[in-house]
Amino acid sequence: MFELKGAMTAIITPFKNGKLDEDAFRKLIKRQIDGGIDCLVPCGTTGEAATMDLEEYERTIGVAVEECKGKIPVLAGAGTNNTKKVIELAKIAIGAGADAILSVAPYYNKPTQEGLYLHYKTIAEAISVPLVLYNVPGRTSVNILPQTVIRLSEIDNIIGIKEASGSLNQVSEIIEGAKEGFSVISGDDFLTLPMMSIGGTGVISVSANVVPELVARQYDAFVEGRLDEAKQLHHKLYKLHKAMFYETNPIPVKTALAIMGYVEEEFKLPLCKMSSENKERLRSVLKELGLI
Repeated sequence: MFELKGAMTAIITPFKNGKLDEDAFRKLIKRQIDGGIDCLVPCGTTGEAATMDLEEYERTIGVAVEECKGKIPVLAGAGTNNTKKVIELAKIAIGAGADAILSVAPYYNKPTQEGLYLHYKTIAEAISVPLVLYNVPGRTSVNILPQTVIRLSEIDNIIGIKEASGSLNQVSEIIEGAKEGFSVISGDDFLTLPMMSIGGTGVISVSANVVPELVARQYDAFVEGRLDEAKQLHHKLYKLHKAMFYETNPIPVKTALAIMGYVEEEFKLPLCKMSSENKERLRSVLKELGLI
């Protein structure tokens, strides 16, 4: 049974000559598992899913499932602004072995709250695995309001939400109003500790690509009552979290992993390489953390 809790990684997708770099991807996944990460999240925003074709999407999730099987679950991203296409993507991911689906709010067409409710209800009814909502207004231009999330929480296989609105008030309203067992996880590394302090159940992290052990340790420290350690890790990681957004995600995180020697510094347009100035700023943060 899939549970939405723990330190989870929104993993990048390494490319080489325009295609999935399977060897590098498998090594990245092994590093995440060895680092204590609780769940892998491929093909999300950080994984550049928006620029993948269906074959590459299916293969990326398939490789993740192969590497994670029997170790940690796979929560696959399946999101776009067309409800029918989301269902098609979700079914591909489920066919490849994903344990659950994470679906971002529809972007650009800016549905109403009723439209958002019907969008997610339709997806949930079309699939047999757990569905996790993903609210990130800064990228979608639409906010899934707490009352809509609360309504959706009554649907059996909608089990939680990745919340990246930046609002602890919104998080509090959802936790207070949603059905028992509905999980709220942080979509912002900066807010993992504050969100967990009011009832959040973990994080889907960008920074965990770079430092899986530290992100996992922060989560473990909090749930085991080692609050001072969790707070120290929060402050230790703050500069890295900030660096992950020097430019649009996932440009900085993939660049960091390239600097560290794990992947090629390759993106699919319209994303491109980081500016030299920001790359040097990022390099300084990695040096400060002893990662290079």
